[in-house]
Amino acid sequence: MITAAGIGSGLDIESLVTQLIAAERAPVENRLLQQDARITAELSAFGTFKGALSAFQSSLADLASPGSFGRRAGNSSDEDILVAQSDGTAVNGSYDITVSQLAQAHSLASGAYAGTDTEVGTGTLTLRFGTTDYTPPDPGPESYNGFTVNPERGVATITIDTSNNTLEGVRDAINDADIGVNATIVNDGSGFRLLLSSEQTGAENSIEISVDDTGDGNSLDNAGLSALAFNSSANNLSQTVAAEDASFTVNGLQISSAENQVTDVIEGLDFTLKDVTGSAPVTVNVTEDTEALKEIITGFVDGFNGFVQTTNALTAFNAATGTAGPLNGDFSVRSIVGQLRQVLVNAVEGFDGPFSNLSELGLSTQTDGTLAIDDARMDAVLAQNYDDIVGIFAEVGLPSNSAIEYVTATEDTLVGSYAVEITQAATRGQLVGATAGFPLTIDADNDNFSIKIDGITSGNVSLTQGSYASGDLLAAELQARINGDSAIAQAGARVDVVYNGDHFEFTSREYGGSSTVELIAVDTNSAAQLGLSVGAGVNGLNVAGTIDGVAALGSGKTLTATLGSDANGLQIRVNGSAIGSYGEVAFSRGIAYQLDKLSTGFLDVEGILDTRTDTLQDRSEEIDEQRERLDRRMEGLEARYRAQFTALDTLLSQLQTTSEFLTQQLASLPGAGSLNNNN
Repeated sequence: MITAAGIGSGLDIESLVTQLIAAERAPVENRLLQQDARITAELSAFGTFKGALSAFQSSLADLASPGSFGRRAGNSSDEDILVAQSDGTAVNGSYDITVSQLAQAHSLASGAYAGTDTEVGTGTLTLRFGTTDYTPPDPGPESYNGFTVNPERGVATITIDTSNNTLEGVRDAINDADIGVNATIVNDGSGFRLLLSSEQTGAENSIEISVDDTGDGNSLDNAGLSALAFNSSANNLSQTVAAEDASFTVNGLQISSAENQVTDVIEGLDFTLKDVTGSAPVTVNVTEDTEALKEIITGFVDGFNGFVQTTNALTAFNAATGTAGPLNGDFSVRSIVGQLRQVLVNAVEGFDGPFSNLSELGLSTQTDGTLAIDDARMDAVLAQNYDDIVGIFAEVGLPSNSAIEYVTATEDTLVGSYAVEITQAATRGQLVGATAGFPLTIDADNDNFSIKIDGITSGNVSLTQGSYASGDLLAAELQARINGDSAIAQAGARVDVVYNGDHFEFTSREYGGSSTVELIAVDTNSAAQLGLSVGAGVNGLNVAGTIDGVAALGSGKTLTATLGSDANGLQIRVNGSAIGSYGEVAFSRGIAYQLDKLSTGFLDVEGILDTRTDTLQDRSEEIDEQRERLDRRMEGLEARYRAQFTALDTLLSQLQTTSEFLTQQLASLPGAGSLNNNN
């Protein structure tokens, strides 16, 4: 709409209306602008405060973890030969290590083929892992004297038919079986060769390959699929690398390892063997990793100081200028800072150690609220009480008996010391066979069975046919075949098989009530010759006992305190088999743990900070609504003013018209001209 205010009277209506509206709007709009500026500043300040608190919480992560304490460092004098790593539990000491042999993975190569699409043959390949007694042509004379199966490794049978009987197809079939053998094709200049390598090093992980050659019916010759055989009856593949254990000494003690990653020789200390030593041994020193722990504590101090400095800036008041920070006097900030400081000065309860607060470790509060470290005091504490600091910072459960270990706790677990009494140790499910004599021959009438382990049913399990001189040899075969079954392996179930005197025993590796062993089906002569009949064994038992005098919930080896006890939610693992008292578990929550939990609550989506920022957001939205209402009111007022001034303009215009008419009428009256002339 086009307006031309004041045309009739000449009155500047547009200017008058604009000025009146501006004068009416200014006080309210200025007030809203000031409120909006304050809210925006507070929202930004709360964002900065939350960021500082979050950064402080991040600095607590390592300090709140029990695994960060008591760690030992292993240092090697020559890391080109040997790298040492400690998980923190190794005992201090010095070890001289000589390396004479690195562990090697078994590798076999086929003869040369014209191309990758050359047909190899059809049938089945059965791959087993174990120790091979084999002398290669060099140094010779070549002889394959025997193979002992590794019961810890599975067995796989791979079908090769017309869909995958090329060199490339055989390679892919072996790799797709995912059994621990890598198959590749190598062109050595004379042709294409299939190269098979064990994924695991060590003498017990060499590869045995048996072939059922359905192509030409001969499973031993060097033609068709049997060209890939490598066993005591047919060694048609060439051994390119022998399976070898690593051989080394620790302080003169001779040791062998299937891997170059040695993890079980010195408790808590891992070795990576990289080369053989020369004339001098490599020295590994294990000492407390005090520098790493001090770095973690320093990181916590730096994190808290950064939070305090940011908070001080946001809440400061400058008396000289009379200006205050955006969060000056804010009750939420005061509450958060006050609760965090209270944790820092409180003594830690439940931890029966030589220290109970930060000041005893050398940490003190400065006048500006930041923390400072007395390096001399801290170094002395780390040197003398390195293993005693964990309870000051982390959530820990410290058992008095080495046969139990602390697992976890819940928010319901109260700080305290709790007695543990075991009335039943955890056991594993077991099936015991009847008498089986040796030597024994496995043939078509006793080589098949199916078994259920921990509720997982296997497929048809087939044993390697042949003569077994002892029960131990057949026990290894049974264990390898069961654990290599696809259903059993995929479910993660495992079984141990031993020949005990005159019978086989099958024992699940799981503990507890769900640990079971059951034979589902057996072959014709299995009962008579192997002592194996269809039936279930004895189920495992869950651990049972009390924590804090209250019956606890057992699951496998794990015992969990329940309602009715202050220890509710405390979880321990019982590794012992004895019945009776297992001492106590002292449970405490350290400073870093408490600070972390507080910070999590403050930063939670329903925490105090989000509540405050939500309130400010609501106020900001209310200001936007007030602005909208102000705009609508000003629009209405402007319309009213325009209507009023338009009416005034019309009236003035009418008065002006009337005035002009009267002037004209008066001028036309008789004598008006002479009167005018006289004037």
